Amino acid sequence: MLQSRLSRFAGPFALAAGFVFVVAQILLLVTLDVTSKQATVAKPVFVWSQAAYFVGFCILLLALVAAYDWESQKAGALGIIGFCAAIVGTMFLAGDLWFDAFAGPWIITAAPEAANSPTGTVVIGAFASYVLFAVGWVLFGLASLRARVFPAPISLAITVGGGVGFLALMPPYGIPLGLAIAALGVWMIRTTVPTTVPSAVAT
Repeated sequence: MLQSRLSRFAGPFALAAGFVFVVAQILLLVTLDVTSKQATVAKPVFVWSQAAYFVGFCILLLALVAAYDWESQKAGALGIIGFCAAIVGTMFLAGDLWFDAFAGPWIITAAPEAANSPTGTVVIGAFASYVLFAVGWVLFGLASLRARVFPAPISLAITVGGGVGFLALMPPYGIPLGLAIAALGVWMIRTTVPTTVPSAVAT
């Protein structure tokens, strides 16, 4: 019963996450100064856009859990693997983004040398986040494509967006996944009853 209720919010969650992804990435792109990190973080729009992008990742996690509820009965083992991988990857990259959004500006201002030359565990952790996020969403997209619950073009778009999402923290590389998730949200909102939830329970 709890899962069926959660699945009803899958569409709004997905649409909201996709919208925030796209808008935040556009704002980050137009305010990014590739020649100076100090000049970039001095722009309030950039700093607030990073914070909004982090919120988008939080919504994306909710959308992921609710969306999986729609296809869990048909996604099989690949669906479970893709779902778990996408959750872990999103959590890793969200943690990376939290650091960039809230700690990064202070470090760039107080210790610019450290910000310009990260080493050791920072580099390892960041790279692991990029890989896990991309692999997780590619697997989730492939599992969705195989389950045939969501429209094939949307599942394919999620797969491609996940691959491009290896660089999702850098604009505009988060936009493809954002558009795919937003499209999924629109489709879910228009599709009133989840395919895998019995109508007696869904009502």
